Amino acid sequence: MNPTLKRFLLIVGLLGIAFVISFALYNVFKKGQPGAPTQPGGIGPGGVPSGILPGAGFRATTTGGEGVSGPGILPSANIVIGSANENYYRPAAVTKLISENAVFPSLSNGSVRFHNETDGKFYSLGPDGKMRSLSDQVFYNVQNVVWAKTANKAVIEYPDNSKIIYNFETKTQTTLPKHWEDFSFSPDSTEIAAKSLGLAPENRWLITTKDDGSGAKLIEPLGNNADKVTMDWSPSRQTVAFSQTGEAQGADRKEILFLGLNGENFKSIIVEGLDFQPQWSPTGQKLLYSVDSARSDFKPELWIVNSYGDNIGAGRQLLQVNTWAKKCAFADDSTLICGVPRSLPEGAGMSPAIAADTPDDLYRIDIKTGIRTPLPLDRNYTIDSISYDATGRKVIFTDHHQTGAFQVAL
Repeated sequence: MNPTLKRFLLIVGLLGIAFVISFALYNVFKKGQPGAPTQPGGIGPGGVPSGILPGAGFRATTTGGEGVSGPGILPSANIVIGSANENYYRPAAVTKLISENAVFPSLSNGSVRFHNETDGKFYSLGPDGKMRSLSDQVFYNVQNVVWAKTANKAVIEYPDNSKIIYNFETKTQTTLPKHWEDFSFSPDSTEIAAKSLGLAPENRWLITTKDDGSGAKLIEPLGNNADKVTMDWSPSRQTVAFSQTGEAQGADRKEILFLGLNGENFKSIIVEGLDFQPQWSPTGQKLLYSVDSARSDFKPELWIVNSYGDNIGAGRQLLQVNTWAKKCAFADDSTLICGVPRSLPEGAGMSPAIAADTPDDLYRIDIKTGIRTPLPLDRNYTIDSISYDATGRKVIFTDHHQTGAFQVAL
């Protein structure tokens, strides 16, 4: 072949190859240009195109109108992080309800009752915001107070082991034996249950008596197991105490017995942990309790279980919340308001003192669905005790580091 013709054909071939490569590159980059998404399926929940993850700042709204906003943050299981309401993230204002040196507060019929360590008197703060003295009598050096549930009565204990029942309505006082301990009022506030701890094991009993000290009855022998019994009279009146004297279940499990007034053989419950701390629902149909175990690094865990009649032990559910039962209050039989520590060290369930300086976040917990909704507060608080005022839809609590009592409207 002529060399000139051969060179010409080679040049034409190279130009053709270059054209094909250029055309291919053009199509690739043109198709990579940003444009309207074409994924099948259209728009997903919350206005998100199907198959597309929301980018930074995108707000995905759930079918319930609540959602999550933020750069790529996914909510934890069963926790509602946000709301379509822009005010959701605005912390609720906490009001100091009682500024005095108030101790042993208790909520009853919308009023807050408490003892003032400064002047030694007991007071009541009513729903109208007015402070009233429950009695002109002065009670100094009070060590502990156990309030009646539905009346202005209380067992008042002193450092020398003296105990009295004081009725603030009738202004009468009844002295109790010094060897009676761990008091709990009946639902109608007319009786108390206690441990009568004699020197000999055979003289140690669970007892009940009327609020004037009369009509004492022996309910169950305690023997050497008094420290395994928790006094807590149920709202249904069925159960007067719990006993951790059931059959052995292993290192981190306990059988909890329900003790009635007449030696009933109630069903028991199995709890998955130690340091059992109970709290009744308003009707006594359910029991909230906290326990800790090796599984939870010995941090407290909340559980809920049915606790009445033939249903005792049924419906047991782990709420996946690390806090103590005493930091919770029932808003109703299916809703809890709880102070939940922001973080807990290993072993806090066995030794709560190591978490005494940890701030709490407030949560509403639906025990039917497990949904936990945060209720932001305006400052840091470490909740000691908590009550719920259904009439005013308010939470009333005490703080570990501050005197007085606080309230927040929900």
